[in-house]
Amino acid sequence: MSAFFLKNGTKAHLHINALWKRQSISNSFGAPITRPHFQQPKASYSRFTQRKLKDMDFSLPFGTTNSKGFSSVSNNGVVDWYLGLIKTRPILTKSITSAFIYTSADLSSQTIAGSSSEPYDFVRTLRMAGYGMILLGPSLHYWFNFVSRLFPKRDLIPTFKKMFMGQAIFGPIMTAVFFSVNAGLQGESGSEIFARLKRDLIPTMINGVMYWPVCDFITFRFVPVHLQPLVSNSFAYIWTVYMTYMASLEKAGTQ
Repeated sequence: MSAFFLKNGTKAHLHINALWKRQSISNSFGAPITRPHFQQPKASYSRFTQRKLKDMDFSLPFGTTNSKGFSSVSNNGVVDWYLGLIKTRPILTKSITSAFIYTSADLSSQTIAGSSSEPYDFVRTLRMAGYGMILLGPSLHYWFNFVSRLFPKRDLIPTFKKMFMGQAIFGPIMTAVFFSVNAGLQGESGSEIFARLKRDLIPTMINGVMYWPVCDFITFRFVPVHLQPLVSNSFAYIWTVYMTYMASLEKAGTQ
């Protein structure tokens, strides 16, 4: 009887030890260490994350990744704002632009031609700003739209036709209007205005032929029609410095 219990007890002990070894392992101190059951799912999740990260777009939504990105965004905002004004209020925007350029050009002309002791003639500057605001700005708007409808393409031949029309029609008319209006606002009589035109118009037109063809070629060839007045006004800054100087000359003799 005792032999039977001894035999069965030994088998039970061996069975318990086998089950224990399957569930845990023992360290040097006899403490059970459970097996890590989540290594494989963790690795699978890591691969999934890496694949997703590669597919994600982390680029900036500003259209630039250089170190001057924020200044580029700011500049683009100003340009977009100006283009929006041209689209919604084209004549007013171009008129204000012309007035601003004529004001800056006249102040520059007075700085170059006058001495440091002479005060600025702000009445003269106001005349120039009024000419740009009331006459030149709207005239540029309608003129560029007119030649664009007449010659809609921006190839070489249409560009040269636009340049010729500008030098033969628009330029002389606006130059004569500029000298006449400025002289009339200064109190000159009709004969004095005619004498001024006789003295200053032809030399001014000759200088314009040497300056404006290159400017007109760039404007008509590469610039969209709604931006052509802005580009033309930008070129006109240097020209307006010269024009305001010519307009400020003494009265011409009437003999």
